[in-house]
Amino acid sequence: MVLKYTSPKPTEEDKTLDKTLRPKTWQEFLGQEKIKRNLRVIIDAAKKRKDPVEHLLFYGGSGLGKSTLSYIIANEIGVNIRVISGPAIERAGDLAAILTNLSQGDVLFIDEVHRINKICEEILYPAMEDSKLNLILGRGPMAKTMEIEIPPFTFIGATTRIALLSSPLRSRFGATFQLNFYDVEDIEKIIQQSSKILGIEVVPEAIKIIAKRSRFTPRVANRLLKRVRDFAQVEGEGIITAVIAKDSLEFLEIDEEGLEFGDRKILETIIKKFEGGPVGLQALAATTSEEEDTILDIYEPYLMQLGFIERTPKGRMATKLAYQHLGMDYKATQNLI
Repeated sequence: MVLKYTSPKPTEEDKTLDKTLRPKTWQEFLGQEKIKRNLRVIIDAAKKRKDPVEHLLFYGGSGLGKSTLSYIIANEIGVNIRVISGPAIERAGDLAAILTNLSQGDVLFIDEVHRINKICEEILYPAMEDSKLNLILGRGPMAKTMEIEIPPFTFIGATTRIALLSSPLRSRFGATFQLNFYDVEDIEKIIQQSSKILGIEVVPEAIKIIAKRSRFTPRVANRLLKRVRDFAQVEGEGIITAVIAKDSLEFLEIDEEGLEFGDRKILETIIKKFEGGPVGLQALAATTSEEEDTILDIYEPYLMQLGFIERTPKGRMATKLAYQHLGMDYKATQNLI
């Protein structure tokens, strides 16, 4: 039941595609205009003071551009960027080795920063505030503390679950930005830009069809563009027309709202087995054989964005729009709490 094509989580194939299509400048990065303006002010001010850019925290769903913005920031400052995932930092020594190898003003980008263990997190505090590492050597009565000076650096954290980030760590970031879903118009521009980079000919109507089913997420849009290109090369003459775009996405079982089987299963379960809701997260996960985190991170944000699911104090409820999308009869007496 896992989303095959529209999941915002990166796949191995996406990593290669991201390197090819990843914007390198503010001009190439489309969408998130307010965030870009704020970041440019922060960066320009830091340059004038000749200081490192303050520590930044990005949060929001997968595939919205948190990593890309971090690369652009490093590029704009003219420094190196060190990229690592939070779960990969297992020991305090691992983090200490990373920090001591940074140069003046470098960017340290940690993805899924909420998954750093607490011991490593505490090492970050003095590093972020005073550019120092406080290490404990040995154990018991013979243990000694060592203070190491490190070059000032910029720490950028990214997370999909900001509520799981500890308050002490969250408070040490100079600025926090939430990346939201993109407008359809921005997704259309992204598809057009990506098609030029990949050398794909796409008619304007086909771009609209792909964008409408891309879940307002650039990573999904680029993935669907690549899949539709395959159909165009096999079924057509290499040009993505509106007919090829529509037929190929229907073949992939992606409907006009970008829902796959897994999304529809969630909605049908709420409507058929729980009479439209409300239903708790645990009950919904057990009934659909999905992990709770998968529902929270993958399915629910987009279904709520479409207005198909409503969260209430008593649980999730399917809305009238969900009934209409699935072609089911909606009664006014349903969903009453």
